[in-house]
Amino acid sequence: MESLQLLLDGFAAALTVENLLYALVGVTLGTLVGVLPGIGPAMTVALLLPITFTVPPASAFIMFAGIYYGGMYGGSTTSILLNTPGESSSMITALEGNKMARRGRAAQALATAAIGSFVAGTIATALLVVAAPAVVAFAISFGPEDYFALAILAFTAVSSVLSRSIVRGLAALGLGLTIGLVGIDQQTGQARLTLGIPQLLDGIDVVIVAVGLFALGEALYVASRLRHATPEVVPVGRAWMGRRDWRRSWRPWLRGTALGFPFGALPGGGAEIPTFLSYAAEKRLAKGVAKEEYGKGAIEGVAGPEAANNASAAGTLVPLLTLGLPTSATAAILLAAFQQYGLQPGPQLFDHNPALVWSMIASLFIGNTMLLVLNLPLAPAWARVLRIPRPYLYAGIVLFAALGVYALNGTIVDLFVLFLLGLLGFAMRRFGLPVAPAVIGMILGPMAEIQLRRALAIGAGDVTVLVRSPVAAVLLALSVLALLTPLFRKLLTRRANVTRVG
Repeated sequence: MESLQLLLDGFAAALTVENLLYALVGVTLGTLVGVLPGIGPAMTVALLLPITFTVPPASAFIMFAGIYYGGMYGGSTTSILLNTPGESSSMITALEGNKMARRGRAAQALATAAIGSFVAGTIATALLVVAAPAVVAFAISFGPEDYFALAILAFTAVSSVLSRSIVRGLAALGLGLTIGLVGIDQQTGQARLTLGIPQLLDGIDVVIVAVGLFALGEALYVASRLRHATPEVVPVGRAWMGRRDWRRSWRPWLRGTALGFPFGALPGGGAEIPTFLSYAAEKRLAKGVAKEEYGKGAIEGVAGPEAANNASAAGTLVPLLTLGLPTSATAAILLAAFQQYGLQPGPQLFDHNPALVWSMIASLFIGNTMLLVLNLPLAPAWARVLRIPRPYLYAGIVLFAALGVYALNGTIVDLFVLFLLGLLGFAMRRFGLPVAPAVIGMILGPMAEIQLRRALAIGAGDVTVLVRSPVAAVLLALSVLALLTPLFRKLLTRRANVTRVG
């Protein structure tokens, strides 16, 4: 009941004219940037992070809620019309959505994606309202050893799940942890890895890392693989659905939501697994015409995965807001946004800044509704954005990233660091290292170090203090499991192949 009252207070704050305008700007910018080819939600949020520097915190996070959901929707538009997923979780949408578009059903594909996103986002945000206070009540008793174990779980889960190999994931994590060490040691006052540059004594700003590794690195990588031919964009009219399309879509929307939210809330769960599971489930349940259309453009293959993707996006906010634990690349960028305002997500955030948290949650409902109202009639306009020449597009991204970072402190050093990180992000993509573990390592690394030192100080240097708490012991056991699971899976696959050959 208390949560409902806090949510109503959040709506009261979010429904002011000023904050509604911020929400509208957020969903419009999020969709506009998210719809660009090769740009996923994480890059969208990273690229737009600098524009909120002068905005009050509550309004900024209302705007970010719109950018977050807008970027998710924009990725589906690119997948359907251009067959260019902005992130791995949009690959399934491209699989059936682009085939629908090529059969002349682009409008129906975009409509089921938009309405499915709205349904899944609304239900998942309602589940967030219910789940967040329960997790906060549990996490309020966490000690330093529990928080350290939680950070280790985040590191291992993200490194093993969001990469093609554990070694590459851990290598990326190591890079992020190293970047997080730059600056003055908070306990000893010793400068670390600053190379004698005074501007680095305060550390590398998390915004520079996010924009450099995600936005600039991605822009350089995509630009290096540019096809000089103009991309073929499928023509689209006003997004709409007939009665038969509604009948075929509403069950996949609900099933996708049920799969997406729990996976989004799990450390390392992400949106990839539930979108694949949703696609597989809908394919298995398909009958008659739907079964025949799979592989040729079945609307169920767009409705279910797109709902799972958006429900997962809301699910990631549960551990982010309640524990300060980012479970995806986009959540890591949102954590950077909180830190930009000197705020640390976790149980204390709900106690110290309830107005900010609940106005942001309320704005998720508002932004979701705005997206539906905007994107159904504006689908043809977003399709025209896809015709922007690629060289102009990526040159604009680099310029926008540089201007945003320079506005932070007005120093050339920040620009040099930005471009070095951009080159690092490009190299990571070129050699198959995932970027998300690096960003999460940079953001959570300093927190993990502080909590480790506190735990060891409380235990008078006894290392066993790290496993005395039942919560810490369980979290560390899950961390080991997260590392070993991919290895066991490979061994089982290899054994099955050997048996089949034999």
